[in-house]
Amino acid sequence: METIQAALSGYWVPQEIAANIAIFFNILGALFLGLIVGYERSYHGRAAGMRTYGLVSMASCALVVLTGYPEHWYGGHGPTLINAVDPGRVIQGVCTGVGFLGAGVIMRDGFNISGLTTAASIWSVSAIGTLVGVGFYGSATGLALLSGGLMMWGGNLEKLLPQRHAIALTLRFRDHFTISEEDVSRMMTELGYEVARGSFSITEHGNKPEWRFVATSRGQGQAVSLIALGRVLSASKDVETYTLTHARN
Repeated sequence: METIQAALSGYWVPQEIAANIAIFFNILGALFLGLIVGYERSYHGRAAGMRTYGLVSMASCALVVLTGYPEHWYGGHGPTLINAVDPGRVIQGVCTGVGFLGAGVIMRDGFNISGLTTAASIWSVSAIGTLVGVGFYGSATGLALLSGGLMMWGGNLEKLLPQRHAIALTLRFRDHFTISEEDVSRMMTELGYEVARGSFSITEHGNKPEWRFVATSRGQGQAVSLIALGRVLSASKDVETYTLTHARN
């Protein structure tokens, strides 16, 4: 019993606690920087937003920074165990396998992408498990709390900040109707949207041209709502059918 208590107490000596605190602040800094980059993507209506970037940044930091403290692994027994087996290769294998698992939950439906945040959270959990495995319980708890908080309240944070939401449109015009890209761009500009470059996809169904593209709002409060946009398209004598969806994760 004394041997077990001595082994467990090694995880809570001042040196171990100091290492956990240092790792946690590294993770916190990575989260902040990841949120900055993610906000830029979220502002422009891209699929991956602040939560996805924040989770990936934190997990990457956690996996890298723990390699800088091998003497504190496994309650101070790291150097002895590292000589017997290379934990770095085990960590690499775990992260690679979990990465494939996360990719399986990403779904794409036209211009809509879902599951990015879930995939990033799965990878973040692998980093939490790795930290626990090597004995950094404090920093693992901190990463778990930050990840959970980011997924629960990160969406609200994005709503508070200015952003340009994106929508995906599919317009099917009437027989033999001709329209140019400039005409579509002009129409969307009048409604407060800007057509995303390189997003046009044009097909034809029995002399009925079908246009698919993504448009982003020109600024907060400038673009009409999806319902109002639908009313405008319904009133158009040139548009036969249309589909409007939010292009987001």
